Amino acid sequence: MSGMRVGRVWCEWLRGGARRWVRSVRSVRSGRRDAGMVSAEYAVGLIAAVGFAGVLYQVVTSDVVQSALQSLVAKALHGSF
Repeated sequence: MSGMRVGRVWCEWLRGGARRWVRSVRSVRSGRRDAGMVSAEYAVGLIAAVGFAGVLYQVVTSDVVQSALQSLVAKALHGSF
């Protein structure tokens, strides 16, 4: 066999092997069930959102922020910027 022919045969063999490997990976991935992971991800996101809401509530209800918001609203209502 010439060098060119050997190269073509080798490439064809590699492509066939790659196709078989991709098919085997797809069959394994399609058989997997990740239904529980979605619920777990939502639970973690919900806990993070509740924690952020708690921190935000503490900041907004602090005396410094309340007085700043009240002065901002008063300036807006009186039209003095």
